[in-house]
Amino acid sequence: MYLHLGQSTVIREKDIIGIFDLDITSQSYRTRQYLNRAEKAGEVETVSEELPKSFVVCQRRGEQRQRVYLAQPASGTLQRRLRNEK
Repeated sequence: MYLHLGQSTVIREKDIIGIFDLDITSQSYRTRQYLNRAEKAGEVETVSEELPKSFVVCQRRGEQRQRVYLAQPASGTLQRRLRNEK
């Protein structure tokens, strides 16, 4: 199964570690620290030119590096897309 994040970005469901609401989680110092480190490491990809509402953390099996996708759809919308695919 695949999840469409927006624009032309599609990710594999089995690679998803978590889907997070950007407004809620960015209030945490640790989350902001994680996102800053990921951005400095070149692991962040912005999916839309619109203001992001969520971020999706992914990691392919066997790879050390994670990818963080900043996406415009809300986290609830992305989770519903996953449920509807099944």
